[in-house]
Amino acid sequence: MLSFDTNGDFKDNYKFLIGSILPRPIAVVSTLNEDGSNNVAPFSFFTAVSAKPMIVAFSPMIKSSNGELKDTPRNILREKEFVVNFVTEETLDKINMTSTELPYGEDEFKYAGLTPLESEVVKARRIKESPIHFECIFRDRLSYGDDPGCGQIITGEVKKIHVNEDIYEGGRINTDLFKPVGRGAGNDWILCTDRIQRERLMGAQIQK
Repeated sequence: MLSFDTNGDFKDNYKFLIGSILPRPIAVVSTLNEDGSNNVAPFSFFTAVSAKPMIVAFSPMIKSSNGELKDTPRNILREKEFVVNFVTEETLDKINMTSTELPYGEDEFKYAGLTPLESEVVKARRIKESPIHFECIFRDRLSYGDDPGCGQIITGEVKKIHVNEDIYEGGRINTDLFKPVGRGAGNDWILCTDRIQRERLMGAQIQK
């Protein structure tokens, strides 16, 4: 077995992270820029934290290109809100376009051909093409530094959930109809087309 220290170039550590933590769900986070224009960006360091209160978290890193804070956390720290949208097989290519580093204030909705929807609780717009939206209020930020490659954890409390009725069956989201997509290493994206089942061995199973 090979062994590696983690005190070298952060890019090497990053490759181990994205090559080991697989597949990774994607938060497509929409926010408002300072001038009121839309910002959208995908983040694959993303997870659920709590069911009540309903908390989600994602981890945007400092830009490796210029060492600056990315537009999304910059907007969240100012506006104290954001929307988490989700990727499907149908929207993969458009969502991939939102990862382009555009000049601050240029609308990723327009650039990627996505349709903005007004939210009910926050000012940030939702993505119409996404079948699920989480309207979030900013809760916490934990920073690990300000140099390129340094990460941070941003949490948001989900105040409103929107689910397309076409993928909602029997009180739950149908994965086959949802057709979610995850991220892999490099340019890999991972489809949820093949799944296996194992019964959970804990006493109480919420997901039954």
